[in-house]
Amino acid sequence: MEYEPFPLDLVRTQKAWSSTYAELAAVDTGSTTVLRRRLLRLSVDLYWHAFWRTPGAGPAARVELRELAREGGQGVREA
Repeated sequence: MEYEPFPLDLVRTQKAWSSTYAELAAVDTGSTTVLRRRLLRLSVDLYWHAFWRTPGAGPAARVELRELAREGGQGVREA
């Protein structure tokens, strides 16, 4: 890939998104409003992060970010 390593805050946001999504999927009954709102806020933060303006940071980088967040965060740079 021809882009910089992912910033730490972006990886943390992706991890938070993944855990919130899993929480939401596991809820059997009750109110999911708080989780849905958190997921929406995290989605906006991910989508509009400044990193995506880096040359070469396209759709493949988004997939790589999701995989990286699942694996634990190798390939991250301090923000």
